[in-house]
Amino acid sequence: MKHRLEDVIALFDGLFHDTFATRLVRGGDEPLYLPADADTPFHRVIFARGFYASALHEISHWCIAGEARRQREDYGYWYLPDGRDADEQRDFETVEVAPQALERLFSRACGLCFHISVDNLGGDTEVDREAFIARVEARAERYESEGLPPRAAAFRFALQRYYRERASRDAAIAAGRGWLGAPLLA
Repeated sequence: MKHRLEDVIALFDGLFHDTFATRLVRGGDEPLYLPADADTPFHRVIFARGFYASALHEISHWCIAGEARRQREDYGYWYLPDGRDADEQRDFETVEVAPQALERLFSRACGLCFHISVDNLGGDTEVDREAFIARVEARAERYESEGLPPRAAAFRFALQRYYRERASRDAAIAAGRGWLGAPLLA
């Protein structure tokens, strides 16, 4: 099955537009999360350059963010571009373990290959990719054994239903909404 952007957008929006006033939006060069404001009555999870993997990654961040964080642009986190020093890279990897673990689980649910991102390609800092991969994999296993955050569990379930079980979009959304305990829309 092809991984079309309109499918992941429809699945996300079907699950979370009415329940959390949040939509998935194709963006430009950089991903961004924007809370609702006077001009836009819904929150926006904006993924980069129309990449399917970017959509899954940004959804992962959203699934982890609590209510207070979802009221702040980019959840109130800092971001330093390529060229981070060793301490900055260590901080980056610390906050990226959980979202990348979820992204790995989402990728597996829809049959997409997951690629780890150390996101510091232009720096002089030596990055221990293998250690970071091990941390992400360990966190994914912990999610599997202890359970995913509710929104992440619902989204993964919808992805599995749609991509693995070949359910229709509507059926996959209904299954995910059931996982959330959200009412089905007429």
